[in-house]
Amino acid sequence: MSTVTQTEGRELAPVSTESLAALLIAKDRPPRPSAWSASMTFGWRAILKIKHVPEQLFDVTAFPIMLVLMYTYLFGGALAGSPTAYIQFLLPGILVMSVVMITMYTGVSVNTDIEKGVFDRFRTLPIWRPSTMVGYLLGDALRYTIASVVMLTVGMILGFRPDGGVGGVVAGIALLVAFSFAFSWIWTMFGLMLRSEKSVMGVSMMVIFPLTFLSNVFVDPKTMPGWLQAFVNNSPITHLATAVRGLMAGDWPAADIAWSLGWTCLFVLVFGPITMRLYNRK
Repeated sequence: MSTVTQTEGRELAPVSTESLAALLIAKDRPPRPSAWSASMTFGWRAILKIKHVPEQLFDVTAFPIMLVLMYTYLFGGALAGSPTAYIQFLLPGILVMSVVMITMYTGVSVNTDIEKGVFDRFRTLPIWRPSTMVGYLLGDALRYTIASVVMLTVGMILGFRPDGGVGGVVAGIALLVAFSFAFSWIWTMFGLMLRSEKSVMGVSMMVIFPLTFLSNVFVDPKTMPGWLQAFVNNSPITHLATAVRGLMAGDWPAADIAWSLGWTCLFVLVFGPITMRLYNRK
């Protein structure tokens, strides 16, 4: 069997089906990408989104600066006598609060890509299936780091002085980014479950606001009612804020670090499989 190709009235030599198939089908296929390689590729895709839509950096630049300035000068004089004294307690806590709050945008991004049909293409690729989700989270880890650096810079200008030095600051940020990476799995789950990005954002706010405000981010829980202290003292945000605050102050709060790492592992082990199950069935 053969086919004849014509170009501008000229008849070309016939091409057999066998020879055409030999040209189109390569004998040696490229190797399948590893799980790490595929995840990093999707992480780079998430970063490129920021490049093409720089407005996405608003929540990790302007929003953290606004929070630091507002809470420092709004509550500093009343709670600690001066904004400079209060910021030593506030900054690590507000750092935790801000980064944890922006984790919800992971679920929003996932939901947006689903609505656009991008995930239908991803599902046909010969890649490690969780790499699409892991890539989102790796890309967002850069956003968390940017937010942390921005807030620390503003805090240093306002008078924050970490006694733990560079090592304590880096350790605190590393713990915060690891926790936020794990916490983001919750929002990827909601991004797959809910129908619109507005629904994802609404549900996320309902969860994040009580968790962050009912904690020791702003004040010591000792002044709270006993029933509220029971909740606040066992909140993952309280453990994380205490751990980050201690590391930046030059201490080693082993119990709170252990609790924070425990929550990190729990979020990944529980919500990671649930998210992938939803992704495979959706």
